[in-house]
Amino acid sequence: MESVKVQISIVKMGCHQFRRPKNPDTILQTPNPLSMQNWQKKSAERQKEFRNFLQRANKNKVLKQLPDLHEEAFEKIDCLQCAACCKNYSPRFKTPDIKRISRHLGLKESVFIDTYLRVDEDGDFVVKSSPCPFLGQDNYCSIYEVRPSDCARFPYTNEDVILKRPQLTLKNSTFCPITYFVLDRLAKS
Repeated sequence: MESVKVQISIVKMGCHQFRRPKNPDTILQTPNPLSMQNWQKKSAERQKEFRNFLQRANKNKVLKQLPDLHEEAFEKIDCLQCAACCKNYSPRFKTPDIKRISRHLGLKESVFIDTYLRVDEDGDFVVKSSPCPFLGQDNYCSIYEVRPSDCARFPYTNEDVILKRPQLTLKNSTFCPITYFVLDRLAKS
């Protein structure tokens, strides 16, 4: 049997980085809008099931499965076709994020904060408006290399946050197809 090599490139999406085959035929793109509505509908219908799963999950078993499921989800779903996270929600901008991004943009921290951020009900800095002001029309992030740490970690499907913060995981599963994919696979295993 002849082995086949697939060239991989790094894609920068909103706040994510993942491997994406250069040949788009080798990857399942994010579903068309009708299918997207379908997974979102399924997610809404399965929130109770997912909540119960997260409450009773075997932590060690789940943590062992996460790296492979996370990788599989990013191989099958093209975030650039979605970007719902960047279009509808804001990450927290912590002090190191503000310092790093302001420096990158050549702005004083106070000017960066006044221009782009507000304080939310939890006392965290978040963007003033949606979609994120750093998200381009093509769903690429203009500050990707210095993005907030929340963006770099999202959707938390390769770390214990998925279990430690079940309410966040459930919320993410309603708008992020990757979170839904990982929860679906975990709940079925």
